[in-house]
Amino acid sequence: MATVRRAAVKWTGNLVSGSGLLSDVTSGAFSALPMTWASRTEAADGRTSPEELLAAAHASCFSMAFSSDLTKAGSPPESLEVTAEVSAERVDGKWTVVSSKLTVRGRVPGLDEDRFRALADGAKNGCPISRAIQGNVALSVEATLER
Repeated sequence: MATVRRAAVKWTGNLVSGSGLLSDVTSGAFSALPMTWASRTEAADGRTSPEELLAAAHASCFSMAFSSDLTKAGSPPESLEVTAEVSAERVDGKWTVVSSKLTVRGRVPGLDEDRFRALADGAKNGCPISRAIQGNVALSVEATLER
């Protein structure tokens, strides 16, 4: 059976001067997140954007996948700090998400740097969000093992 999550946005007005409000999420973990066109292409000014939400989804997904892969490899992590930077630019005159750069710093006892980086690369390619955007968005990961 498929897992389904929901979010709803109410948009008022035109693209440039209008605004939206993200709410009614399945988890109830957040609500009333404002967004505007300017929050996507200029300064965020306390508002979110689809690109920021994609970055949050990708960082979350990767951290879970990487933690799982490390544990399966016999080296469960003490901690992982993950950042995702999603970039959008004009492609053929249309705004397009072009890349998601993951950065991870981790404390993983008993693991060497090369194995840490290899497992990070596998998680980058294997997490569900990566799999959803692969082929359309350039994916990268920079992995640093802390001692």
